[in-house]
Amino acid sequence: MTTTISLRQARVRYGPLEALHGVTLAAPGPRLTVLLGRNGSGRTTALRALAGTVPLSGGAVVWDGADVTRMPAFERARRGLCMVPERQAVFGSLTVRENLELAAADATPALDAYPQLTPLLPRRAGTLSGGEQRMLALSRALLARARVVLVDEPTQGMSPTVAVRTYELLASLDACVVVAEQRLPPALHGRAALVYELRRGAVVFSGEAGELPRRATADRRDQGSGPASGPHPPG
Repeated sequence: MTTTISLRQARVRYGPLEALHGVTLAAPGPRLTVLLGRNGSGRTTALRALAGTVPLSGGAVVWDGADVTRMPAFERARRGLCMVPERQAVFGSLTVRENLELAAADATPALDAYPQLTPLLPRRAGTLSGGEQRMLALSRALLARARVVLVDEPTQGMSPTVAVRTYELLASLDACVVVAEQRLPPALHGRAALVYELRRGAVVFSGEAGELPRRATADRRDQGSGPASGPHPPG
């Protein structure tokens, strides 16, 4: 089943500061979409806006042609949206087994995806390493069989081998998958993925992942031939 979730001229404010300045992007599925940007670029805020965990001060969230801007986060989750935040993505006081059982009665698909979790089933999730917690959080998302999967920093703390495996799993889902990363992961080089790069709350690039290296080279050449720029405010 195809699905698309999008932001249209979305604006988000945190008090007096505007984090998104009229961002427009569309994530079709089943496909992988990557939101790139440094800390403060707005990539995490864009994910939260799609999930409904932060309100828009302007613009809209559209899911399969329907405006869901005013739909609360729990209702979006009920309709098939799964959000995996960067932090506090697991229930630390529960065991690994209990975390998985909250998502599905049969945890076999998750343990097949991440066999490293099998010996950890009796342990409390809060005692796991950062990479192990990411595996557990993503396992719960895999079991949810969601139509839209949003993941902030999916491979944080993982070994390179597990990170590659994680992106293989995300790319294989029959879902619209949107991930937020600081830079394009090595696992996505040569893989078909739609990329949006955000900078200071605005989209500065959209296109296929394979276009990024050429664009970065051109940017460095242009910056080297142009006038020197002054200091920038924090992003």
